[in-house]
Amino acid sequence: MNYNNPVISGFHPDPSVCRFGDDYYLVTSSFEYFPGVPLFHSKDLVNWTQLGHVLTRTEQLDLSRAPSSGGIFAPTIREHNGTFYMVTTNVTAGGNFFVHTNDPRGEWSNPIFVDHPGIDPDLFFDEDGTLYFTSSFHGDQGPGIYQSKIDPKTGKRLTDPAFLWTGTGGQYPEAPHIYRVGSWYYLMIAEGGTEYGHMETIARSERPNGPFASCPHNPILTHRSQSKTIHATGHADLVQTPDGDWWAVFLGIRPHGYPNKHHLGRETFLSPVTWTEECWPIIGDNGTVSETMPAGNLPLLPVAAAPVRDNFDAAALAPYWNFMRSPNPDNWSLSEKDSCLTLQGNETTLNEIGAPAFLARRQQHFDCSVSTHMEFAPQRDGEEAGITVYMNDRFHYEIAVTRIAGVCKVIFRRKLGSLWKIENEAPWPFDSIVLHVSANRDLYAFGFSDGNGEPFWFGHGETSLLATEVAGGFTGVLFALYATGNGAKSKSLAHFDWFDYESK
Repeated sequence: MNYNNPVISGFHPDPSVCRFGDDYYLVTSSFEYFPGVPLFHSKDLVNWTQLGHVLTRTEQLDLSRAPSSGGIFAPTIREHNGTFYMVTTNVTAGGNFFVHTNDPRGEWSNPIFVDHPGIDPDLFFDEDGTLYFTSSFHGDQGPGIYQSKIDPKTGKRLTDPAFLWTGTGGQYPEAPHIYRVGSWYYLMIAEGGTEYGHMETIARSERPNGPFASCPHNPILTHRSQSKTIHATGHADLVQTPDGDWWAVFLGIRPHGYPNKHHLGRETFLSPVTWTEECWPIIGDNGTVSETMPAGNLPLLPVAAAPVRDNFDAAALAPYWNFMRSPNPDNWSLSEKDSCLTLQGNETTLNEIGAPAFLARRQQHFDCSVSTHMEFAPQRDGEEAGITVYMNDRFHYEIAVTRIAGVCKVIFRRKLGSLWKIENEAPWPFDSIVLHVSANRDLYAFGFSDGNGEPFWFGHGETSLLATEVAGGFTGVLFALYATGNGAKSKSLAHFDWFDYESK
């Protein structure tokens, strides 16, 4: 049997995985979005269900000053003696820290910060209980991987950071993970930057702190300079099944067009791992992977997909929803109006580094559509609510209702770097509207209706102009419901009765 890559589509980069019995848990980066560190569960490594997030409380996660693509970088998840640990970096506030829990489906601890610099931290528990903390930074021996021993209860550093390896010569040696397999300690890292030259390399030693000798057939994973539908593969993590087989999760992108551009973000891929007679790992087909891969001995247990419609009738938000930075609880509610998400716009616009009234879910398919029924009657000029197709504060599209010179209007707007323009507008004298966005690989189409009949298509925007190669950063496109007072707190509330996300 085969499975399809990516196994977690859309903006889910920097995956890390661990196994506990027959259960697999996986985490990914979240950057400026709250809650932080999406958490997934699987029984087969292929079919994943999002349980929620690891960092769900503001005392765990300060994103108030995080710029676009700031905040939370590259987590690692590990289990040791029944306790789960997640270690990551808040590059905007506090640096490296870890949290822990005995139940990954429940609450995680408050952060324990570690006085060890760098990004992309890894935790490795040796058989004697020693905990090694490894990260990437530019130290006294240049850019590379550095390691210290820490106290697992307090995070106190017990040794000074020591240099381990600089990799094979690629730029940005990062994303270290240490494993013990047999009598060897393996140090696996990413090189080349999380770009089209990305690759995964590995070294080994008889001790967890080196010296490390490079694998003779590095890189063990890369798609650089190849004609593939998947590119920028790297930032991998290894896991062993109960049957003894090895697998790797890693990030990659699916660009299209010429020159290549990608807008869904870096996604989570899966590949089998084999070992040479000399005990070196090989990921996939001599370091390459495909969108269709053999499942080997994996049991392949499909899970239910998320429903197309969210009626906002539960007591809490579905796990795929995200806020921008540190959200103000006064700006949103599930109880203000029965079975509705209510947003109240604040002063912050979508063009600023702040926390607008904003609730988003990732775009996970090239061909998809989203729609929402909104009740909104702006009482003063500048009050606005609708749907944004959002890459970052400098690149996004909106279809929305607003008030301009005393007239309520529906608008389509584009924000592309320093260019900002309302491309289309029309009077809308009603309090109720259904907003629509339809996507394919090349275009977003924006429309509206009164809920009866087909939408009136009102404008379009190229997907390529929201791509990372144009907009920059480390994230991917999200569809968001939002409200703003454009410089002032809104008097008017926006009620969203439902939200549909449907792949085509």
